[in-house]
Amino acid sequence: MRSAVLRTLPLALLALAPLAACGEADMADQARAKTWDKNPFFPREITMRQPVAGTVPRVDPARAAPQPATITRDLLDRGRERYGVFCTPCHGQDGRGAGMIVARGFPSAGNLTAEPLRRASAAEIYDAIANGRKAMFGMAQMIPSADRWAIVAYVRALQLSQDAAVASLAAEDRARLEAKP
Repeated sequence: MRSAVLRTLPLALLALAPLAACGEADMADQARAKTWDKNPFFPREITMRQPVAGTVPRVDPARAAPQPATITRDLLDRGRERYGVFCTPCHGQDGRGAGMIVARGFPSAGNLTAEPLRRASAAEIYDAIANGRKAMFGMAQMIPSADRWAIVAYVRALQLSQDAAVASLAAEDRARLEAKP
């Protein structure tokens, strides 16, 4: 029995030897062709290829769009919709920082209606959405620039709506507010 083990042990070690040479695979260190490299594999010996027919070009959502000159109803509606998708889970519907994620134990989200954020410029709020702030991660790759501006406009509307004096409302709006059950 012992002699059989001694005969098979070298074979087993020999079979495992190639695995010891593998090391850690690192995709960043592999050989690869760059866009403008010469490549004899392809016709015309260029690496860069034409897109496949029917390919839809991807627009980079992180690319900056200019701040809108005016705030329109459509912009606010878009901001409310995007806020509901991306911001409500942490900041809550009213923007006070008590969304469902926070209710389930995550760190408290910033209160978007607090005085420091009321004093912040639109560009600072836009930057916080794009690049993150404190525990919030940046959302530039998920929220296109134009939608970030729409969210900023909606956050401003939220700030104005919180703790607003009923007397400051137009008569028509006061009547609608008082008529609701």
